[in-house]
Amino acid sequence: MVDLDWKAKTVAAPEISLANLSSRNHAPIPSPTRLGDRSNSFHSATLAYEQYLRLPELAKLWTSRDFPEWRSEPLLKPALQALEITFRFTSIALSDPRPYADRREWCRRLESLACRQVELIAAVCEAEQPGAGAPTSDLSSPKRIIPRAGSSFSQEVWKLPGSAEAVVNRTSESSLLPRLAAWDKSEAIADKIQMEIECQMRRCPFTLGLGEPNLTGKPSLEYDRVCRPSDLHALKRGPFDSKALRNRENESLFAAHQILESWIRVASRILIRIGEAIDGRDWGSAASDCWLLEQTWKLLSEIEDLLMLMDPDDFLRLKSQLSLRTESGSEALCFRSTSLIEITRSSKELKKRVPEILQVEVDPKGGPRVQEAAMKLFHHEIDGGDQQIHLLQALMAVEAAVKRFFFGYRQMTVAAMGSLEAGGSRAIGSDPLTELFMEPPYFPSLDAAKTFLGDFWHREHGRL
Repeated sequence: MVDLDWKAKTVAAPEISLANLSSRNHAPIPSPTRLGDRSNSFHSATLAYEQYLRLPELAKLWTSRDFPEWRSEPLLKPALQALEITFRFTSIALSDPRPYADRREWCRRLESLACRQVELIAAVCEAEQPGAGAPTSDLSSPKRIIPRAGSSFSQEVWKLPGSAEAVVNRTSESSLLPRLAAWDKSEAIADKIQMEIECQMRRCPFTLGLGEPNLTGKPSLEYDRVCRPSDLHALKRGPFDSKALRNRENESLFAAHQILESWIRVASRILIRIGEAIDGRDWGSAASDCWLLEQTWKLLSEIEDLLMLMDPDDFLRLKSQLSLRTESGSEALCFRSTSLIEITRSSKELKKRVPEILQVEVDPKGGPRVQEAAMKLFHHEIDGGDQQIHLLQALMAVEAAVKRFFFGYRQMTVAAMGSLEAGGSRAIGSDPLTELFMEPPYFPSLDAAKTFLGDFWHREHGRL
């Protein structure tokens, strides 16, 4: 089995300086011989991965608390920053001068990715209450039409037909989305994203302020203060410069994995909220957050699939330039992300909360106490258990999404880099990626409860 607790077992590794990384074009990024390896090469690979993506600096933006009273800030900030990096990624794809680049498919995928992110951001914002601390500006009042000095927003004032009230639409000046809307190559993509924001944010108490029409005249989130696009785009270059490498795919790999790590950060915050909701027996909120976690795992798969659009010759040359080759019998490259390993472990450990949700104690003798309680709940023999059913269903959906991610990652790795990179030289089922998606059910009691409940109904219908 894959050891997801390797972090607690390893020893400190020597630091790798960014100066050393940037001083040569072919700096080696060693890989582990197994996930729980204690060797310094594993730590070096992990640290090099983090420094390549400038994760320490990016993490400072994720964790900065500019609005301490706003409970959703730690969750929404990295999500908005991932969306902003997607806008930059779109600009990179459309500016690619290579005649063989698949720009049409890049545009489709990045537009879809941006819209999926907007959907998840809106799902978080729906639970926001007015006055909950979110930094917004309500400009529907004539007193606030004039922007304050130093404002980073542009504003449009217009009226709905048949209405006497003026509606003021604020647009971020630091975000790249309004600039994409003004560029003929990306105008259609930006328009689609802005309309998606308009539609998805309809059930939210505010809108994002990225140039969407804001037909309902809602307050606008002070996007530039929350997302800090200028600080974010200052991290657009890693220690390996694309010009020095002479490889355009370096920018694509860099942007895609910054987006990936930002959403992994979002997933870690969602997991914390799930734990807090279960502790407070708020089954409805826990279920909503579990469904959100499931969708986030699916989004991670969509981000990783972008590697398939990279030109194979340029991408494989970039792997060689960055020394991203795994050694014989080693792990997949995704395991260099310590945050990914952590959210995988935390997602699996949700199984420990099942007895608490069912409000039963585990039988120390190994009896089917939890299974029987689950069968009664699923069979609606417990009054008021609907939200608990929703939560258990969501937990099992998270399991499916986690396994789907690692299965999809293995298949993507085989297609993009060859079977050897995915452990293809081993016997089937012996590599860590295969082990992860072929593990036994995370929730065996729930699995058994559904099996027996299905058998019960099969026998009942057989008697008719």
